[in-house]
Amino acid sequence: MPADEDSHGINSVVDKLSRLPPDLLTEASQHILSYLQGQNSGVDSAEISHRFQRAGVTFDHEAVQSIIRFLLLTFRSAGKNNLSADELVSKLKEGSSKWPKASLQVLHALWSEQGAAVRAQQDAQSMLSIGQLVDMQWKLGMAVSSDTCRSLNSPYVSLLLKIAEPSGQISQKALEMTIPQFQVYVDLQ
Repeated sequence: MPADEDSHGINSVVDKLSRLPPDLLTEASQHILSYLQGQNSGVDSAEISHRFQRAGVTFDHEAVQSIIRFLLLTFRSAGKNNLSADELVSKLKEGSSKWPKASLQVLHALWSEQGAAVRAQQDAQSMLSIGQLVDMQWKLGMAVSSDTCRSLNSPYVSLLLKIAEPSGQISQKALEMTIPQFQVYVDLQ
């Protein structure tokens, strides 16, 4: 389903997923769906890996990461594109012919139960989305004169903020403040 993976990459992940018994795939997918519904602050790959090992399925760290990334991207895409469970399974089959029937049944059942909650969380996040501060640069300067005043001698703070917008774009915002304005700004934080 994820479009940015080539078919060999998808088949490789599907091969790994095929090694998981249905209950283990359900457990891993449930963990990811809980995160996408906003119930967890993140996906604990160490916990998922530990559960795999307890069940006798061993993967290296990169394999576990690829499974998690694939499932995250699959469920996110399904939510973003408002796919039904049948449409999700159809897209997965288009991406790879190696899917075991049992795995597709698990994903179909989970998406039927929880897809609406994932979509609701995505809608809420998109309405409430604000940019995230990526970088901040600052400098302290001294304005010595201006067009209207020959002897200004006023200190100022200059800020350059880099913000990751919800769309993924990075924007820059430049601010200049006098020291008293900056102190008020800092006190508000």
